[in-house]
Amino acid sequence: MTSTPDFRAAILALALGAFAIGTSEFAAMGLLPYFAADLALTEPQAGHVISAYALGVVVGAPVTAMLGARLPRRRYLAALMAFYGLVNLLAAFMPGLASLVGVRFLAGLPHGGFLGVAMLYAADALPAGQRARGAARVLLGLTIANIFGVPLAGWMGQSIGWRWGFALPGVIALLSAWLILRVAPRVGGNPNARPWDELAALRNPRVLWVLAVGAIGFGGLFAVYAFLTAAILATTDAPGYVIPLTLAAFGVGGTLGTWGAGRLTEILGIDRAAFASLAAMAATQGFAALVVGSWPLMVLSSFLIAAGAGLVIPLQTRLMDVAGSAQNMAAAMNHAAFNAANALGPFLAGLALAAGWGWRARGWWAWRLRLRGPSCWRSLFDRTGKPG
Repeated sequence: MTSTPDFRAAILALALGAFAIGTSEFAAMGLLPYFAADLALTEPQAGHVISAYALGVVVGAPVTAMLGARLPRRRYLAALMAFYGLVNLLAAFMPGLASLVGVRFLAGLPHGGFLGVAMLYAADALPAGQRARGAARVLLGLTIANIFGVPLAGWMGQSIGWRWGFALPGVIALLSAWLILRVAPRVGGNPNARPWDELAALRNPRVLWVLAVGAIGFGGLFAVYAFLTAAILATTDAPGYVIPLTLAAFGVGGTLGTWGAGRLTEILGIDRAAFASLAAMAATQGFAALVVGSWPLMVLSSFLIAAGAGLVIPLQTRLMDVAGSAQNMAAAMNHAAFNAANALGPFLAGLALAAGWGWRARGWWAWRLRLRGPSCWRSLFDRTGKPG
């Protein structure tokens, strides 16, 4: 299949959906102090709102993959994004902790299914040698959200109320759903597919090892990122503009890293690109541990850890090769693994901090997790033979 103007427009519509997801997921962390104060919650209580979303992603990935097995990808993606938009808007009206936690869990359900299948759709829309580039174009929406969408939602939460910070990605998501239905070609989908066949991906050792690489690899990134602003505030006398600068640097680094990972995967191949990404992540997260206490270098480390984190692109491309007929499930579970890492990394870093090991410990934990990535990737071949 060759790229056409229709497919380019469709990829932009899908990237807009990824932008909505990135804005909603990451802005919620910045909005936490505001909805905690308004709803009379402690910060640990308010943190359940963040955890509920991640749990929704992990639960929703296999469920949405099964439910959408027979649907054309265009309708499947538009339906998931429309649901995402509605529940984000609903979150803006929730009166208390329980209802907000419940709605944020619902918001997480379509996350993995949409991003995974959107990346498949974009990859299939381009020539075989450019599949990684197509997947990267969708994911750029997620990273660009950290540059523009998350700061805008944070400003709205601070200036006119936290509820507007949840409503913003809801409106963007509904716009994306409308555009997908309007411009995306009607391709893909198998009306004779059996939804339970998608579960075959979860019995495929080659798929499971790729997911393990993602969960362990990105666990290191989140071990650093989750406590980055807290580490700056605790160890430096940084001026007030440094925190938003640090977050923006992370977004810019992630955008450049995602774009570069697509090109790198095409040039080096999946295996070499994966090893290069793992090596870059180990180096940048080790650097993050070394520079604690110097806010200029910590801002630089924020940029570098995001720029070096393009691993998701070779992982997604490998999953296309090894998932067989269970493409939707494998693609969705890639993002479930990413959110499992979002829980694993901060949990381990938090244990290190609670044990009194200091702010550098989060970087060392990230580095140790990263060293497990190459061994998992080798096991993918040692146990199953070279896939693809």
